[in-house]
Amino acid sequence: MTDNASAIFKHITQGVYVISVNNGQERNAFTAAWVMQVSYDPLLICFSINPEHHSYALLQEGAACCISVLNDEQYIEAEHFGQSYSKDKMSGFTWLETTTGAPALSDSLAYFDCQIDHYSDAGDHKLVICRVLDAAILNEGQPMLYSDTGDMDGSSELL
Repeated sequence: MTDNASAIFKHITQGVYVISVNNGQERNAFTAAWVMQVSYDPLLICFSINPEHHSYALLQEGAACCISVLNDEQYIEAEHFGQSYSKDKMSGFTWLETTTGAPALSDSLAYFDCQIDHYSDAGDHKLVICRVLDAAILNEGQPMLYSDTGDMDGSSELL
C-alpha cells in the first residue's frame, strides 16, 4: 500500500492555501493542502499542521490565523511558503491586515480570518479547528489543486 500511497492520495481533491499566523511579535506563513470546512453553525474550518513546524508555536501563542486560497497560477507562492522557516519569509508579497492580525495574501482568491477554537491529535500532525470571524472574496479565478502541484511538497519521499 505505501509504495504508491503518495500517488493515490493525490486523487483526494483538495486546494492549496497559504496560512498566516501572528503572535503579536512575529508573523509567519506556510503552505497547506489539508484544509476543509467542518461546520456551518458555528462556521468552522480546520487544517492540519506538523507540530514541529515553526508556525505551530506562533499559532498556539497568537490563537489566530488567516487562510488564503491560492489561485491556479500561484505556484511561486505555494512553493515559497512551503519552504522551511526563514526570517523574511513574508517579505516581497502584499498582505491585507485582518481583524485577528494574521494577514491575508492580497492576490489570493479569498481568505478566512480565524480564531483557533481547539486542537486535536491526528497521527504525526495536529488538527486545528478554527472559528471563522471574517472572510472575503478578493479576486476571480480558479483555485489551485494539490493534484496539480506534482511533488512540490516532497511527499513521495515520505511514504
